[in-house]
Amino acid sequence: MLRQRLNDDMKTALKAGEKERLGVIRLMISAMKSADMEPSAKGPIDDAGIVAVLTRMVKQRRDSIEQYNAGGRPELAAKEAAEITIIEAYLPKLMDEAATREVITTLIAETGAAGPKDMGKVMGALKTRYAGQIDMGRASGLLKDLLKG
Repeated sequence: MLRQRLNDDMKTALKAGEKERLGVIRLMISAMKSADMEPSAKGPIDDAGIVAVLTRMVKQRRDSIEQYNAGGRPELAAKEAAEITIIEAYLPKLMDEAATREVITTLIAETGAAGPKDMGKVMGALKTRYAGQIDMGRASGLLKDLLKG
């Protein structure tokens, strides 16, 4: 479904002459095809795999923005930020902090996590069930707090 949406949007951007958007969509499709060909993929990746690829692309661009800003290149940082905006349009919306806390509390109960040593169990379940829907950095901090208290 996401694969088809990207292909359709590429055609639309091409017809509309949206060069920047077209370029970013082509990059996303290229990254998706590269992931399809990885030996671990065993064929075309599903929507969850595509979301993982796009999330990785956003993270790379955020890292680039930091480096460009540190290097005094705000025009390149702005270009990366514009690409992030286009890529994020294809990602599921992230849960807010309250919803994330609720999901983590449920998974703590399901996995029987009792302390910080059980953090890996809960994080593994989060990544499996909610990939692309939860900010894993925020989730990790919330989980530490919940397992401490």
